[in-house]
Amino acid sequence: MRRREFITLLGGAAALPLAARAQHQAMPVIGFLSGLSAWEFAFLATAFRRGLGESGYVEGRDVSIEYRWAEGHYDRLPTLASELVGRRVSVLAATGGIASVIAAKAATTAIPIVFTAGTDPVRIGIVPNLNRPGGNVTGVIFFNNMLGPKRLQVLHELAPWATMVGVMVNPKNPNTESDLEDVRSAAKPLGLELAVVNASIEREFDAAFVKLVEQRAGALIVSPAPFFGSRRDQLVALAAQHSLPAIYEFREFTAAGGLASYGTNPAEAYRHVGVYCARILRGEKPGDLPVQQSTKFELVINLKTARTLSLNIPPTLLALADEVIE
Repeated sequence: MRRREFITLLGGAAALPLAARAQHQAMPVIGFLSGLSAWEFAFLATAFRRGLGESGYVEGRDVSIEYRWAEGHYDRLPTLASELVGRRVSVLAATGGIASVIAAKAATTAIPIVFTAGTDPVRIGIVPNLNRPGGNVTGVIFFNNMLGPKRLQVLHELAPWATMVGVMVNPKNPNTESDLEDVRSAAKPLGLELAVVNASIEREFDAAFVKLVEQRAGALIVSPAPFFGSRRDQLVALAAQHSLPAIYEFREFTAAGGLASYGTNPAEAYRHVGVYCARILRGEKPGDLPVQQSTKFELVINLKTARTLSLNIPPTLLALADEVIE
């Protein structure tokens, strides 16, 4: 082989990795910011990727995704959001609680943001309008924070003797006051009193349950909060230890041994976020994309837990359940 031919061949071989590297660098990057924990809510990231895939964007082939999980610690979100903005992502998915959306909005007014929210984003000032949100923000609502009155009604049917109902909230959650206001309004016509307990760190859980027992709470609502979702098994175990019938927001609590859950399917909302991120990558503006609304609500009841608590589930309630776990 001639020397020139050898050099040309070598140069071509060496150029391949460089070309591949350049292609990788040109690949758009999505920032995935979540207030939840990766190990317990990986299924939501899977649903997000499914939405991207349905729209022609496969992770590692067409798009790169930078993940940041706050693990229920809201104070980490501003730093994580700033990291993703510094990474110059093409679009930022702000998920796992409204605190994540607030942190993303504070970090950038230029990068498109697609959010998930369990409450009305107009009510809390995330967007001015659902149909044309304007600016750099759009997303999907799945209403879980607005379903406190319905959870209270279901819990009242499950444990009708409980005239004092505990409500566990995270005071650091931006939704807490509005969530409590809704539940308080629903409690009055049912003749129920509420015992509100706070928990924003793990070591406060035991004290919160002791307080519920002291106030003679006969049942418990665990309010929607990323921190609680990231400590699912611990909360379910404490409710069982204190023999408290409890209702939660996600099916995953019930599958882990909780008595019941009522809420929307968050995986479907995350799939829609993936679809919206793909549309933005193709050039659509977030302000022109209407905020989507999840409208399917799921009631899940765990019969095994009900038997452990010596509860007789009303047949009418079982008939309404979307899923009954034996």
